[in-house]
Amino acid sequence: MAKVFHEAARDIPVYAECDILVVGAGAAGQAAAVAAARAGAKNIILMERYGYMGGDATGGYVLMLPDLTWRNKSFVRGIQEEWFTRSQKQFPGSVMAPSVEEAGETDPAKLQRWRAIHDCVSRGTFGGCKESMLVRAPYFDPQYMRIILDEMVYEERDRIQLMYHTWGVTPIVENKTIKGVIFESKEGRKAILAKQVIDATGDGDIYSQAGAAYQSLADAVCRSSTTALVYRVGGIDWNLWYEWQQAHPEAYQAFRDGIKKVAGFRIAPLPTNDPTVCWMNNWHADRDCTVIKDQTATEVTTRLSIAKVIEYMREVCPLAFKNAFLYDIAPQLGTRCSRRLQGEYIMTTNDFAFAKKHDDVIAWHSTICQINDCGPVEIPLGAIMAKGCENLLAPGRHLSTDNIAIDWLNLIPQCTGTGQGAGVAAAVAVMEGTDIHHVNIKKVQDILAGEQDVPLPRNEHTDKSYTELCEQFEYGLYTDAAKQAAAKGEEYTKGYRQDHNYKTGEDESSKNFIQH
Repeated sequence: MAKVFHEAARDIPVYAECDILVVGAGAAGQAAAVAAARAGAKNIILMERYGYMGGDATGGYVLMLPDLTWRNKSFVRGIQEEWFTRSQKQFPGSVMAPSVEEAGETDPAKLQRWRAIHDCVSRGTFGGCKESMLVRAPYFDPQYMRIILDEMVYEERDRIQLMYHTWGVTPIVENKTIKGVIFESKEGRKAILAKQVIDATGDGDIYSQAGAAYQSLADAVCRSSTTALVYRVGGIDWNLWYEWQQAHPEAYQAFRDGIKKVAGFRIAPLPTNDPTVCWMNNWHADRDCTVIKDQTATEVTTRLSIAKVIEYMREVCPLAFKNAFLYDIAPQLGTRCSRRLQGEYIMTTNDFAFAKKHDDVIAWHSTICQINDCGPVEIPLGAIMAKGCENLLAPGRHLSTDNIAIDWLNLIPQCTGTGQGAGVAAAVAVMEGTDIHHVNIKKVQDILAGEQDVPLPRNEHTDKSYTELCEQFEYGLYTDAAKQAAAKGEEYTKGYRQDHNYKTGEDESSKNFIQH
């Protein structure tokens, strides 16, 4: 039996009371707070353990957001697209991507211009897909983006109280209803009481202690069961690197194998908004970002490998890397998955393979998924609604999925989109005096689609051309995988990952999307 220490009970001072408390100001939390304020909520607290917002995007250096468009339509809009329009306007050059208007273009000259920039041209490798076209996949500067996210919240300062350097640690629950959260800071241990709580911690730190159902780490064969510590390398020439890859495909494959051997884990250079800087994404397999030893090992082993990796890059391709140097290291651990909510609705591969429709849809996103050629999938409010605890929403990378679908739904665009939906839902619940399970979903959807630039299917505020596009191209279900699912039924998708050698990434579809 493990040793224990009994902590004496003590009174916790109430720091504040609010209508909506958002715990975590990553992509989901920042979007939730801003969306709630814009929807009319007046008393919001946004709590964040670091001194900046954006989470993995600005602190973990995940510097590209994939598949904001599908064919010629911008499905991932709202607050997510606002990040980039603001940043580009205020800091020219801080964002690099095909524009929204260019999405879907097939001009060979433009395709050639963007092929060097990962994910800005559609993959076209999923059986049945023959077209290549431009995709909006923005690369951005994390430092400028921190300023943009601060700016968006500061504009709502009469409605949002921002609390940096505070860590939400324990939920306050009475009769299966969340009433607030206890937090730690340099001021000690205090409490915030709230009518609605949004757990945007990414790891389910709040809902996992509040009685909500959840599962542990995603299936060990998936991308989500890896951690990372991203860093950037300067003094490079990305265009020359791409030209070298194209001219020497066998050498490039040897480089991929060699750099992995040198590092001791899978690692790859990816472009940034600056062609003289690349970011080094990496994947430490079978690690959980809520386990101390896994977190520590990822940090230390990555840093100890950096000098060797850069030297290898210089040796293998001096044309592009001869002047390479360590530019900076991400200030926080790269996290992909740990806990997963098991909410009122659990998203599965079937949502992608059969284009399932949801009456409570809050986001309609193009995503990275080879089954439906990255086409749009409906994300319902039920997928972020806790089961077993009232007035608790959980948007972000810990949303409610099975251990396969999580890989396509825990990326930053889906964090931002579900966060925006959560913020509006919480605001409507507070303003109408209902619990979250009985929120007026039609009003939530009308605010999202009519006021906050979020396309939603079957909503009168969304241009019908979005649905027409989906119907014209069968919601992307022309791929070989989707056809097999249609022929064999929903049971087929349960074994999909193993059938496609997902862990090793040896098939072309895995090679393309496992990068994220």
